[in-house]
Amino acid sequence: QVQLVESGGGLVQAGGSLRLSCAASGRTFSRYAMGWFRQAPGKEREFVATINWSGDEIYYVGSVKGRFTISRDNAKNTVYLQMTSLKPEDTAVYYCASSYRIATTTVGIDYWGQGTQVTVSS
Repeated sequence: QVQLVESGGGLVQAGGSLRLSCAASGRTFSRYAMGWFRQAPGKEREFVATINWSGDEIYYVGSVKGRFTISRDNAKNTVYLQMTSLKPEDTAVYYCASSYRIATTTVGIDYWGQGTQVTVSS
């Protein structure tokens, strides 16, 4: 059974930083692409960042480029999202996602984590 468990969310002031982690189990982590999506109240779940199995192919949504960094440690079965210069509009529930191939939409995602809340105050 595949499990994705996020941690690291919380409340931060605008301009601050947070690092999200997602620990994976139940499948060979290093064979799969990983990603982060987010969903704000009343909005659809949107793509944030994704990384392929080896870490040499990475994509971001335009609104986070230069502020967020996705990375992975295959030895620890963990993917990270380092978020800096946070803005109130980054407030959302952040979900970890796993897919066979790199994915920038919810289509093709095999497994989701339960989500972790990130709140950025102005």
